[in-house]
Amino acid sequence: MDKSLNKVELRGRVGQDAKIIKTENGVMAARFTLATNEIIRGRDENLREETTWHNIVAWNRKGMPDFENIRKGVFLAVEGKIRYVKYTTSTGEDRYMTEIVAQKIVIPLAE
Repeated sequence: MDKSLNKVELRGRVGQDAKIIKTENGVMAARFTLATNEIIRGRDENLREETTWHNIVAWNRKGMPDFENIRKGVFLAVEGKIRYVKYTTSTGEDRYMTEIVAQKIVIPLAE
């Protein structure tokens, strides 16, 4: 049987302070965005920087940092997996979102 793998490694800057959530069971989670940048060459041969925004969700577990330290502008590393979420808006529309479920976060990370 072939083995499959769903693993993501990202390094970038936090887009806004983490939104910290506490579930009914008392489990803490955090949601935030992370910007990654890369230099690409356009069709006109000029180089430009392209930013990609990633939606991150992290659950409080062993090895996770204090979510209060996930602040706008902090450079950090995230390891996790991709998850695709379908939800319905208040108007009844189905929407889809891609998010990274963090399994490890390292902050601060030396640049």
